[in-house]
Amino acid sequence: MISKTTIDNVFETARVEEVIGDFVQLKKSGSNFKGLSPFTDERTPSFMVSPVKQIWKDFSSGKGGNVVAFLMEHEHFTYPEAIRYLAKKYGIEIDETEQTDEQKELANERESLYLVSEYAKDYFVSALHKTEEGKAIGLTYFKERGFTDETIKKFELGYSPNQWSAFTDTAIKKGYKLEFLEKTGLTIVKEEKQFDRFKGRVMFPIKSMSGRVLGFGGRILSSDKKAAKYLNSPESDIYHKSKVLYGIYQAKQAIAKEDNCFLVEGYTDVIQFHQTGIENVVSSSGTALTPEQIRLVNRLTRNITVLFDGDAAGLRASLRGVDLILEQGMNVKICTFPEGEDPDSFARENSLEMLRSYLEEHSKDFISFKASLLASEAKNDPIKKADTIRDMVVSISKIPDVIKQEVYIKECSRIMDISEEVLFNTLAQLLQKEKREASKRTSQPPLETMGIVPAERQAVQKIDIQFELERKIIELLLLYGTEEEEFDDLILEANEEGEIAFTPEKMRTKVYEKIYLDLQDDEIEFMNEDFRELYYEIINKLNREQDLKIDALVNQLQPEKAETVTHILMEEEKYSLHNWERKEIYVKEKKHAISQVVSETILNLRRHLVTSKIAELSKSPLKNGEYEDKTVLENISDYTILRDVLSEKLRRVL
Repeated sequence: MISKTTIDNVFETARVEEVIGDFVQLKKSGSNFKGLSPFTDERTPSFMVSPVKQIWKDFSSGKGGNVVAFLMEHEHFTYPEAIRYLAKKYGIEIDETEQTDEQKELANERESLYLVSEYAKDYFVSALHKTEEGKAIGLTYFKERGFTDETIKKFELGYSPNQWSAFTDTAIKKGYKLEFLEKTGLTIVKEEKQFDRFKGRVMFPIKSMSGRVLGFGGRILSSDKKAAKYLNSPESDIYHKSKVLYGIYQAKQAIAKEDNCFLVEGYTDVIQFHQTGIENVVSSSGTALTPEQIRLVNRLTRNITVLFDGDAAGLRASLRGVDLILEQGMNVKICTFPEGEDPDSFARENSLEMLRSYLEEHSKDFISFKASLLASEAKNDPIKKADTIRDMVVSISKIPDVIKQEVYIKECSRIMDISEEVLFNTLAQLLQKEKREASKRTSQPPLETMGIVPAERQAVQKIDIQFELERKIIELLLLYGTEEEEFDDLILEANEEGEIAFTPEKMRTKVYEKIYLDLQDDEIEFMNEDFRELYYEIINKLNREQDLKIDALVNQLQPEKAETVTHILMEEEKYSLHNWERKEIYVKEKKHAISQVVSETILNLRRHLVTSKIAELSKSPLKNGEYEDKTVLENISDYTILRDVLSEKLRRVL
């Protein structure tokens, strides 16, 4: 187990904005940072990070918490994994006790797959550098590709010996179970035999954005025509090829910094670009581009430049991936290399300056590129030209931003020498057709025609007033507990006419003292168990230390309570996502009226409890139309007067 000292050290050192910034492109927004949700598919920011409070909140999915909670949600880490990741990131030495065999067996299956994959990566690296076969075959191949020792080390390239079960036998001897070797696809099991999937191949580890090994790509070096040139790990619980981009771990910081991502096809394309000096590059690993892969890039930048080989064969088919990028609301450019060249060969033969210059000069906006490509195919054929124009408008229809649509329509009109009116009409028809089809997909036949009797309409869920008021009190304690304010201390007493009323007395005190004393005087107990426990934890901490450090509190709480605190603290931050000031709408901040909000919340809670008591008394047993207990009517009358006084104070008419 990891020691408490190490955990405390990790929490004190780790910065939530730095850690999340490795996975999500964040932009400054006042005292906070905002970005696109990494958990949902969205185009406007709803993800908020607070450096001051060291917490985050995703308003689109409802998730939130501290830095460890983010890693557990985003990377599916266990708590110890998240702590280890942060310790490694910040160079903190981990103090922990040795795991017993029983504890190792209790590790879940997913973690076992990660461990096996990590071991395999180390094994292949060792085989490349420390065996004669690895050096003679694998290392020679990488050197021939022009890769330096530093590059080979950076991407942890390896070699799988050309023997039927060299890796499998070694792994089993080291204590790794055949079950997990098979589930990761590293070992193929047939009847009672088992052999290495990647034997005789140079190995490319495929990592997640956080650097965990998910799977492998292997290239065969022999002339065996029956064997596939490249072979990837099969799908597993940790490896889904449609959701992974090769090189994303090494490229993520450069992508965010450059605000652009170069997309290539092969492993060596990525590696060669890195070696040349361009690091914001990833590969789809030879598979067709998927929406999940695009969203992975979208977390870091809105801009993608797709790089195609000089060979035009299959180029048109590849353009389908461009439409997918447009659908995600991203900006896309396309760059092709001279005939016979690919990103790997071109980067190898040119300096960094020449490569940068070429990419800048030859990267075309997608509409210009598509127009020139399709127009050259159509030439003087009117029918083909019409098809070409329609093809371009189809791509434009994928763009969710109507302003961009109009800009591209105008550009298409200019390039293809056709009126904007015709193009806009065609676009409108396409959008209408898509809308009808979407409607058909979502619509269902009436339940009666399916022989189903519809259930009665469910009652609208009522707001739990007590829950909301208790939540508000926790919020006030968290945000303003240590603030000192002037309050009207309301003393309930009868005036000269015998009427009950509140007599205000000015007092200056801290918010948490005001709340604590008022609730104690009225003997008010929280109904919600989570809020009750939080309330006493916060009050006790404030009474002891006279201070409340939010980040320390969140890190000390159980995950469920920490999440509750995060939701409360970040709830109002979502309004800053809308940039109201830019629309000349100025929202009054609550801190300018703390005493008023505190007083009104407590009065509301009092009134709610009094109203509930009246309702409870009203249900007392009746006899001959009168309450059996003669004091009930008198109590209802007293509580009603008190409720009216509270309502008057709150300026509410019931």
